[in-house]
Amino acid sequence: MDRFSLHQHSRRWTRRQALWLMAGAAGSIGLHACARSTTTPLGSTTTASDLTSATFAINAWIGQTPLHIAQKRGYFQQGGLDLTTRAYGTNLDSIPAFLSGRIEGCSAMPSSEVVTMAAQGGKFQIIGVMDFSSGGDAILARNSIGEIRDFKGKAVAVQRGGLGHFFLLQVLQDVGLTENDIRILDSAPDIAAQAYQAGNVEIAFTYSPYLERANTSQPDGRIIYDSSQKPTAIIDLNLVSTDFAQSHPEVVQAFTKGIFEAQAFLKSDPSQSYAIAAEPLGLQPDEVKEQLQGVEFPDLQTHLEMIRDPQSDLNLLKALTAMAEFLQAQGQITAVPDLASLIDRQFFENL
Repeated sequence: MDRFSLHQHSRRWTRRQALWLMAGAAGSIGLHACARSTTTPLGSTTTASDLTSATFAINAWIGQTPLHIAQKRGYFQQGGLDLTTRAYGTNLDSIPAFLSGRIEGCSAMPSSEVVTMAAQGGKFQIIGVMDFSSGGDAILARNSIGEIRDFKGKAVAVQRGGLGHFFLLQVLQDVGLTENDIRILDSAPDIAAQAYQAGNVEIAFTYSPYLERANTSQPDGRIIYDSSQKPTAIIDLNLVSTDFAQSHPEVVQAFTKGIFEAQAFLKSDPSQSYAIAAEPLGLQPDEVKEQLQGVEFPDLQTHLEMIRDPQSDLNLLKALTAMAEFLQAQGQITAVPDLASLIDRQFFENL
């Protein structure tokens, strides 16, 4: 599978860390929360009557950090967007609500799920790349498992159809194995981590903070492979429904602009950013700082390269097409969908 190299463009990126949104006790539970922020955004001068409301799905992923900062500091409201976040246990849990129109957008949806939704006929637009996972997702294995090739014949705890499933398939492919060579134990990331920590499974896919807890608590094992070894295998995208994008293009652009403003604030004032993030997560700022690892946030310049330059290693359409071809080869989708129609340049070029 042809993948572009993030490290070749490291000069364009600020290596940032982000934090994990704890969506609830069990990742397999669908809806965990639905609440509008009760905190008055800092610097907000827009009245409620001037705002357009939208609900975005969020989940337990490190890359949500800019969204929390933007919401707290009022960046969305300043652009005319009254954003409600609805927390789901996993990305898969939020997809039915999004495709049926019960919510307007999704934050940090992995490219594998985006391609799968497009192949199913979903009507939506990509309005930005929230992050690249570069170490935040990982496969844990007991010490008796020497290398990835030793997965053959073993059971692996991973959520079927989720980003971990597709990540695992790519890792297996690199050593000549397929899904038929293993047995999948369908488990949400938190459940997979608990099973591994308890010694009930030998191999599990999960992510932070479940990853660190399971790895530390299980002495007979370690991280055998993480996304830093495939830094562009998991690309997290921000999405809105096509209807909402067409009806409220200025509000969609306000979301995108707010994310970039939050990135700048995270860079200029990390201590305050940690404090902002700690409050909704129930963490201490130093815990936030410790957990802010394993993610790359693309800035506006990088986004423009990704959507304008078809020859760039960072080209978004190239990356999505490579993912679609991989999923087709794996039998996960029947045909490569029209991916170019998902990318709308207007939400970046007028920022």
